[in-house]
Amino acid sequence: MKHANTVIKAVMSTEKGTGMQAEQNRYMLRVDRAANKAEIKKAVEDFFNVTVLAVNTQNYLGKTRTLRTRKTVKAPDWKRAIVTLKPGDKIDLL
Repeated sequence: MKHANTVIKAVMSTEKGTGMQAEQNRYMLRVDRAANKAEIKKAVEDFFNVTVLAVNTQNYLGKTRTLRTRKTVKAPDWKRAIVTLKPGDKIDLL
């Protein structure tokens, strides 16, 4: 089993994410691409000391950009997890 620090990369703070936090008690996390839902659930419960009810994941491809020299570069691929917490639990972001 992976350590929680290697599974969770960052807590994402976006406009959509803050709306989900307030209304649905769901949080968006940037996680390791190789982590599965069970590992993400265990890492969030251990790291933030909360109870996780559900985990949804999405894989994203990195964007391809063209530099001024006509050279193309690609940003790394990444994975996002949306974690639903038990009512009453919350993650302190600050």
